[in-house]
Amino acid sequence: MHGPESAPHGRPSARYARAFAAAVVAATALIAAANAGPARASEPERAQISVQTSPEGRQ
Repeated sequence: MHGPESAPHGRPSARYARAFAAAVVAATALIAAANAGPARASEPERAQISVQTSPEGRQ
């Protein structure tokens, strides 16, 4: 005999298990992304300094 607290269409445990698994996957992805840190360039570019001279040629 079913009580008033039972679900009308069977057990909802499979639905809750899928939701729990999705939450665990999402939390794992967020933690992994937070621990990854910023990306680093493979070769740092050096700043190029250009020296401009005046038309008069002053030094």
